[in-house]
Amino acid sequence: MTAQETLQVRVVAKRTEADGIASFELARVDGAELPPFSAGSHIDVHLPQSVGGLTRQYSLCNASHTLKDDPHRYRIAVLRDAASRGGSVAMHDSVHEGDVITISTPRNHFALHPAQRTVLLAGGIGVTPLLCMADRLAGTGADFALHYCTRSVERTAFAREIAASPLAAHTHFHFDAGAPEQKLDLPAVLAAPGADTRLYVCGPAGFIDHVVTTARALGWAQDHIHLEYFGAPAQDTSGDQGFEVRIASTGKVYPIAPDVSVVEALRGHGIDILTSCEQGVCGTCLTRVLEGEVDHRDMYLTEEEKAANEQFMPCCSRARSKLLVLDL
Repeated sequence: MTAQETLQVRVVAKRTEADGIASFELARVDGAELPPFSAGSHIDVHLPQSVGGLTRQYSLCNASHTLKDDPHRYRIAVLRDAASRGGSVAMHDSVHEGDVITISTPRNHFALHPAQRTVLLAGGIGVTPLLCMADRLAGTGADFALHYCTRSVERTAFAREIAASPLAAHTHFHFDAGAPEQKLDLPAVLAAPGADTRLYVCGPAGFIDHVVTTARALGWAQDHIHLEYFGAPAQDTSGDQGFEVRIASTGKVYPIAPDVSVVEALRGHGIDILTSCEQGVCGTCLTRVLEGEVDHRDMYLTEEEKAANEQFMPCCSRARSKLLVLDL
């Protein structure tokens, strides 16, 4: 497993987009063009060691009507979350306009597929990848709708930008604090899905789960529902048991304690697995399983991939069997 290519970029603009949400425009330090990316892509942001050296993933939300299709800039947006593991607070408090930071080249696990009609459902900061998708769809004259759900107008990032752009005719805002008639009527939005209609949803885990459950009940095909989580929901670890991991290349066996992840345990023995989010969301640490039964706890693999039992996320998933043999 090879490391993602990295780039040195400067924060050329930092703006407050809504209560608790800041956007960052990034340009290469050497002035060269940034690598192209597709709608739904994200980058890893490597924070300086002075603020913990954390690595976090942020979706690219470039929109052509704001950055003029500028190949020299990426834009991300970050919600300040005091209950997070520190990355969002560091971005808000310690990363400023003019600072130089390290990012990865873009990668995409949330790709936009051609469709006769596309429905985009955003919960809060989950609008970031969908904003880019909406921009791409509007640019091609596609049939789509963006439903953007937030707590209030004040917490709605990019609201003015959307209203003044070609996206306005396709966008529906829904506020928890608003009048009943403007709140999201999810069954109506998802009713009677066409054979070539696709659904994309991003936001908090509870929001995504509600949308997906509703869509399935209304007859949406599983392979036409696309989702991206920003963080994994809390797991009940009270019943966790220890198990062992065997490294296929050496045959060596290592114990995994009940309260230690596979990544952490192997790291303690000098075996490094490339990680990023360490929550089972980004897919960076995906590892092939040769023997044993996995207890999947990630939000990255599909249900079909989990059932195949051929790969897992060692940052968060565990074993149901006494032993896992890993292709390392």
